[in-house]
Amino acid sequence: MGQKPQVVRAEYPHFLALPTRWMDNDVYGHVNNALYYGFFDTAINQYLVNEGGLDIARGNVIGFAAESLCQYLQPVAFPEVVEVGLRVGKIGNSSVRYELAIFKVGDIFAAATGYFVHVFVDRETRRPVPMPSAIRTALERLLK
Repeated sequence: MGQKPQVVRAEYPHFLALPTRWMDNDVYGHVNNALYYGFFDTAINQYLVNEGGLDIARGNVIGFAAESLCQYLQPVAFPEVVEVGLRVGKIGNSSVRYELAIFKVGDIFAAATGYFVHVFVDRETRRPVPMPSAIRTALERLLK
């Protein structure tokens, strides 16, 4: 097993604080690994709705997850609050690669890192479409 990366808070321009919940802890006393993807998804979609104007209920264009990965670096446990760092690694015509990191409040080094790829599709046909300009503009602000 290789050395774990030292990912630092300063590498991320946007953060969302999320409280962990009692039920998030697994039998080993830390937040279950599957929930990290929920943290990622929440940070991304909160940004898209608030900064890019994504209409998740009625918009013609929606984002589908195409790929994701998470690397766990240190455990997080209830009642900690996590801060999800968000940046954009690459923007295509209809897709974006988000890069994320989860930090404990006040920690410089990440507890987990990962990425998430969205493909923007037409709500009805489910076929890829160009990314809406308001979303593209919001995502460009997070380009590393």
